[in-house]
Amino acid sequence: MNALDWLVLLGAIVGIAAYGTWRTRHTDKLDTYLKGSSTTKWGTIGISVMATQASTITYLSLPGQAYENGIAFIQNYFGLPLALIVVCAVFLPIYRKLGVYTAYEYLGQRFDQKTRLLGAGLFLLQRGLQAGITIYAPAIILATVLGWRLDLTIVFTGLLAIVYTVTGGSAAVNLTQRLQMGVIFGGMITAFVVLLVKLPPDAAQIAGAMGKLEAVSYTPDLKQRYTIWTGILGGFFLSLSYFGTDQSQVQRYLGGAHLREGRLGLMFNALFKIPMQFFIVMLGALLFVFYQFQPGTPVLFNQTQWQRQAAGADGAKFRAIEEKHAVLHADKQVKIRAWVAAHEAGDAAAETAAHAALRAAQNEATAVRNEARAALQAADPSAKRTKDSDYVFITFILTQLPHGVIGLLLAVMFASALSSKAGELNALGTTTTIDLWRSLRPLAERDEPRNVRNAKWFTAMWGLFAIGFALFVSFAENLIEALNIVASIFYPALLGVFVVAFFLKWVGGSAVFWAAIAAQLVVLALYFTSSIAYLWLNPIGCATCVVFAVVLQAIGVGRVSDPPLEQK
Repeated sequence: MNALDWLVLLGAIVGIAAYGTWRTRHTDKLDTYLKGSSTTKWGTIGISVMATQASTITYLSLPGQAYENGIAFIQNYFGLPLALIVVCAVFLPIYRKLGVYTAYEYLGQRFDQKTRLLGAGLFLLQRGLQAGITIYAPAIILATVLGWRLDLTIVFTGLLAIVYTVTGGSAAVNLTQRLQMGVIFGGMITAFVVLLVKLPPDAAQIAGAMGKLEAVSYTPDLKQRYTIWTGILGGFFLSLSYFGTDQSQVQRYLGGAHLREGRLGLMFNALFKIPMQFFIVMLGALLFVFYQFQPGTPVLFNQTQWQRQAAGADGAKFRAIEEKHAVLHADKQVKIRAWVAAHEAGDAAAETAAHAALRAAQNEATAVRNEARAALQAADPSAKRTKDSDYVFITFILTQLPHGVIGLLLAVMFASALSSKAGELNALGTTTTIDLWRSLRPLAERDEPRNVRNAKWFTAMWGLFAIGFALFVSFAENLIEALNIVASIFYPALLGVFVVAFFLKWVGGSAVFWAAIAAQLVVLALYFTSSIAYLWLNPIGCATCVVFAVVLQAIGVGRVSDPPLEQK
């Protein structure tokens, strides 16, 4: 990085944060602080919803996921549009009609206080953990690649998000996310254009021949993570719980003057979320093709840790792996060109033979990468904190883009971290204030200035918790998968509670409370003892909660609560 890169990076990140702090510094009304301005338009709501969900992990980790495993991850989003339609038709109108600040207020009105606290507690637990993952993700990658201190990178990013989120609340989040998404879209499109210029003309065909464009799998195997079935069913329930019951999203669309604004904002995401994710996974698939022809393509992209070991006591072992990889990489280039020639000549027999040879060469190269990864992790256990695929896109940015654009793409990583982080902190502070502090202290509801002050303190507290968690967290998963796994563990039981609340009016609070606890235990048991794909935990957990609630109510656990407010 040179001075121009630093100017672009700091100008974009610090400038947007400072602007958001200044513009919303006088936000002292509870409604505005927690929900945002009542004049917020649907476009701002739609962008804010998208920005809260699409963290740095999306832009940093998803291209690497596609580089390694192809674009099959896109199936994860197949159920999202239908889930957003259900949220618009069922969840949003009820939240708006009751005028709640949080989704869990509705549970208190529909059931009882303990069910409300259970819903809020499940949200605070999983979203508090995810807030730590959100800040950890860019920090570990950027600190490793750029040589920055990891702890200082985490603290800087976290404190920057805390400052403007605490100052302006939801209004600041909405304002800054709109600007941050502008930086993100501009940077990602720039990277894609630069990549296209550097690719051979038949890049898409090569990606397809090497298995990177297999978007849909119809296998009924419950252990395969991404299939059309996990995407439509598991993805539907995961998206429904995320957009319908997670306060970090609910809070984004409760603002605005009318119900129409929230619905249009959600439909914006229903239309554009899958195309955006497809754009990102295609970027990863094309990066794979790019590095097939790139001289000196590393055996592992986590070069900071790799070179440290190559220069150490066991350096001969690492250099031998590098040499083996270089030979196989050169051989694979020959096989690729042979396949392209046969394909262009229209010789079916030669193309089939060349394709088989190419896939064999790719399997050998993958085996060497696995050997290299095992050697690195054995020598340096800290290398297990992320997968090597998470370093693919950042390596492309730092080695292939011109100065200035490098600064812009790094700004993308920080902007996306700040935008999602701010949305999460805002929601955590709101839920703690409304569902814990105010619900347990009834007289506090009348003291608006004190509630605003408490909301700010709670927001700051969760920000510090996320920083602390990020300083100690580690993962063996690809980062974007880690987020979805955490969500798939804690969301299903919570979604089941809301399904009962909306559609089974005769089931009371005690029945659904104990059903949710039982369903949560079932999900945890399945995750730790079975090998089914994690997306299946979402429909299984939700259905388990609903069935248990019906059975418990039928055998007389608890009593039916008063008619829900939306029916009075």
